[in-house]
Amino acid sequence: MKVISVANFKGGVGKTTTAINLAAGLQKKGKKVLLIDVDPQANLTQSLGITDTIEDSIYTVLRKEAFGEKTKITEVLIQASGLDLIPASLDLAGAELELASVYGREQILAQLIKPIKSYDYVLVDCPPSMGMLTINALVSSDFVLIPLQAEFLPLKGVRSFLSHFELVKKLNKQIKLMGFVLTKYDYRKKMNQQVKKELEDEFNKEMIFKTHIRSNIALANAQERGMDIFNYDKNSNGAQDYKELTKEFLSKF
Repeated sequence: MKVISVANFKGGVGKTTTAINLAAGLQKKGKKVLLIDVDPQANLTQSLGITDTIEDSIYTVLRKEAFGEKTKITEVLIQASGLDLIPASLDLAGAELELASVYGREQILAQLIKPIKSYDYVLVDCPPSMGMLTINALVSSDFVLIPLQAEFLPLKGVRSFLSHFELVKKLNKQIKLMGFVLTKYDYRKKMNQQVKKELEDEFNKEMIFKTHIRSNIALANAQERGMDIFNYDKNSNGAQDYKELTKEFLSKF
């Protein structure tokens, strides 16, 4: 089983979209996938159609584990749009403060994920900040995948993230950067091409996924309907792009 955090300091770069549709693409390839939402905004949870208030979420088991109560992460597992999901709730916003004084607080999510054996991949959707929840996600992960929009502000966010990432590697020596996925990409825009070139110059060219996720309204519409792109419109550019990204993702293993 491989655990992959989908992370970036900048919001609105396609992080949640990538987590959902990569998970759906892997499932279509016959892989067993678990999605975990650790973002207090609960965008991933809501994008899979869970819009009502959730009584039990990732917050429930994080809190139990932190304060010594026996628990399993699968206690709060739900099915959403055909995907296995550990949902988030707005209660997570208070977790940063609640966990601040807990011994080994960086390892809580790792302890919850460790007993899971029945999945090929676990994808963790992180908040757009390097707080305790993101640190927990990274400490529990084998890889980090960074989606970013091919513009200059998201690129600055990546540089900031990677400077903090080096510190996290002291807590989790096995974690590796899997690479960057360019999202909302338009091959006609010079800025997109320029940002891509800067990424290639600054990092190993192999770290940039060859598959770029094109701007496609169907991706936003799918999330509004609480669906992944394959169930919403399998013939859309978004579905084609995430199908190719899934193939490329699997080739890295």
